[in-house]
Amino acid sequence: QVQLVESGGGLVQAGGSLRLSCAASGRTFSNYAMGWFRQAPGKEREFVARIGWDYTNTYYADSVKGRFTISRDNAENTVYLQMNSLKPEDTAVYYCAASMGPTSTVARRYNYWGQGTQVTVSS
Repeated sequence: QVQLVESGGGLVQAGGSLRLSCAASGRTFSNYAMGWFRQAPGKEREFVARIGWDYTNTYYADSVKGRFTISRDNAENTVYLQMNSLKPEDTAVYYCAASMGPTSTVARRYNYWGQGTQVTVSS
């Protein structure tokens, strides 16, 4: 079993920045591909970014490309999402997820999920 805990969300003005963190425990962190997803009220959970177990396969949704950066620190068992130039449409609950298989943009391919952290971007 893997436990994931997100942190770093909050309220920020449009154009501002936040860095989300996801701390993992329970299994060897480096064995898992990691992803970030988000879900706004009334909408489906959508892919944001992913990173492979070996730091490869970084990939971003078109909506965040050039603004968000995913990274991981296996020594600290943590994955990060640096969010710059935030827009009101980025407002959502952000979830980190771990996959035992290949990296993916599909939520159902991820095996473990955190509780989420709220990001609110004011206009």
